Amino acid sequence: MNFNFTDEQQQFADALRRYLDKHYGFEARQAIVKTEAGVSGEHWSALAELGLTALPVPEAQGGFDGSAIDMLVVMQELGRALVVEPYWATAVGIEALKLSGTGEGDDAALLERAAQGEIKLAVAFHEPDARYDLFSVATTAARAGDGFALSGTKSVVQHGAQADYWIVPARLDGEIALFIVARDAANTQITDYRTIDGQRAATLVFNATPARKLNGRHAGAAALEHIADYATVLLCSEAIGALDALNAATVEYTKTRQQFGVPIARFQALQHRMVEMLIHTEQARSATYLAAVHYSSDDLDERRRAVSAAKVRVGQAARFVGQQAVQLHGGMGVTNEVAAAHLFKRLAIIETTLGDVDHHLARFAALPGFIMTDA
Repeated sequence: MNFNFTDEQQQFADALRRYLDKHYGFEARQAIVKTEAGVSGEHWSALAELGLTALPVPEAQGGFDGSAIDMLVVMQELGRALVVEPYWATAVGIEALKLSGTGEGDDAALLERAAQGEIKLAVAFHEPDARYDLFSVATTAARAGDGFALSGTKSVVQHGAQADYWIVPARLDGEIALFIVARDAANTQITDYRTIDGQRAATLVFNATPARKLNGRHAGAAALEHIADYATVLLCSEAIGALDALNAATVEYTKTRQQFGVPIARFQALQHRMVEMLIHTEQARSATYLAAVHYSSDDLDERRRAVSAAKVRVGQAARFVGQQAVQLHGGMGVTNEVAAAHLFKRLAIIETTLGDVDHHLARFAALPGFIMTDA
């Protein structure tokens, strides 16, 4: 497949990379991670000014109506720089509003504010003990006056405490529906914490918390799976950027580290290992690009197949490249003083978010047309 970015996509990526190289270096990123908030309002505003928050929003709500491929370009750059701002969570929330909202009234107003960077969003995919089963939803919704009240717990909500609004799956009359909950809604308990990759996550506990139901044409279990596939494509795209950065850091380190009076990059055995790292990355890149192309496919099984294949290949590459990078860095590879360790941590979290390799292999194998053959 001959895949080339358009001039506009490449220019957008170049502008974003210039900003990140100048203002979001490794030391700057580490300083943000160590703050109590764990994110930077200044950098969030800068990303909004660059047009990132408007990119996935429909034109009718002041955005650029960016496709999954447009978002792939952005996420690669964010992954390369290990950005910890809540962009992925907000972009996924925007997609949820696009798929499950009406595009009018309060839904349109939220999209307009998201496009301007005024608000952040998050989708509460996970529940305790559900593992990777999206449809294992114990949170319930009950009618309360003109709205609804949610009761239940959502776990590991990416940037949940930093979001102004959550999109929450809950069961209404036994069926999964999607609801909007404001961060300042009554009867909500938020537990914020830092994850091992420097990002933020939260546990949300609802106890008859006021909520508004999304009433678009697609606002049920199928929409939840669709949103998760979008989130997975973006995660894979971020991983490609992180893999590129990890490969570059490893090559650079082997050029400076000396053994027996010569740089270890000159040892043929290590050159072969770095070539294998590159091959894994390129295979993961191809699978991710294909998933981004097929995300909008009318064939749902084709979308599922492409997304799961990408997640599997990215997960395998993340583990292989990460382990090789740490070994080639030696003891330095596991210290917080070098970017390689943080890139590996982020890749490890991406691999286990919204389904690990085994989960997506099983999903792929369960789709029509898969034939098991004897080895």
